[in-house]
Amino acid sequence: MPILGRSRREARGRRLVRSWLRLAATLLAVCFALGSGDVAAQPKKQTVSALVQKAQDLFDEQMYEESIQVLSAALMRPGISREEKIDVYRLLAYNYITLRRDDEADGAVRGLLVLDENFSLPESESPRFRDFFKKTRDAWEADGKPGLKAEKEATPEASKVAVKHAPPAQADEGQAVSVGGTVEDPEATVAKVKLYYRAGSSGKFTTAPVQFAMLRWSAQIPAEAVVPPLVEYYVEALDEGGLPVATRGDAAAPLRIAVVASGSFLTSPWFWVPVGVAVAAAAVITAVVVTSSGEQESPKATVTINVFE
Repeated sequence: MPILGRSRREARGRRLVRSWLRLAATLLAVCFALGSGDVAAQPKKQTVSALVQKAQDLFDEQMYEESIQVLSAALMRPGISREEKIDVYRLLAYNYITLRRDDEADGAVRGLLVLDENFSLPESESPRFRDFFKKTRDAWEADGKPGLKAEKEATPEASKVAVKHAPPAQADEGQAVSVGGTVEDPEATVAKVKLYYRAGSSGKFTTAPVQFAMLRWSAQIPAEAVVPPLVEYYVEALDEGGLPVATRGDAAAPLRIAVVASGSFLTSPWFWVPVGVAVAAAAVITAVVVTSSGEQESPKATVTINVFE
């Protein structure tokens, strides 16, 4: 048997073994996290009313950014009613006004007035909110009540805007994750795209810079957020007023990527010697089948597996 041919078959076998081991490491990492409850199936989507109540609680606790994130999720729920939308826009406006984000607050109030042009805040409400709503109403009426006629003539239908994206299967600890996709936007509604991420399954989502041009978007989840057992994120497409018109995932039901720890027992050879016998055996069998069928000068094939610390 030529030495060169045998060396090639051995190298091919070793590559297959390493591929099997990496795959098994990833699967076991996810399984262990599943067992701990950290990486479960995608969270069940909450009802709009439950999300609005949660957002109200966050607002009362002065957690304004978190409240906005939950309200954005509520706004994108299929089947949201007109009354629920009004509640969402009102509370969004309260958050934006409190944060002094006037342009976005203006967009929220205008969105509310399109749904109910006679809406008014009660006398008991804070003068700060009442004054802002009145100022926006005056400007909206002076502009000819834009959006009102279109809303009255519109028939209920699914949003024509969609964020397209395939989440990565897994990520390595401490390595930035590149994500991207496209936006379907036949009526040129989308002005910008935002990506929100967080390490783990609790806490506040942070925004990451997004490049958006020609209906394509791309971003990176920073390395410091990519820690075991998972990283969560979601993507929003926003109109000129800063209101979400489409999402891929959301704050209440984010996308998840399993994160494999570097240098953990899952990647240690001494873990795989006793536990990975079946996986290695399967890899060897595959290598033998492949190499035996690839070269016919010898009916036998040898694969050498070396394990190093």
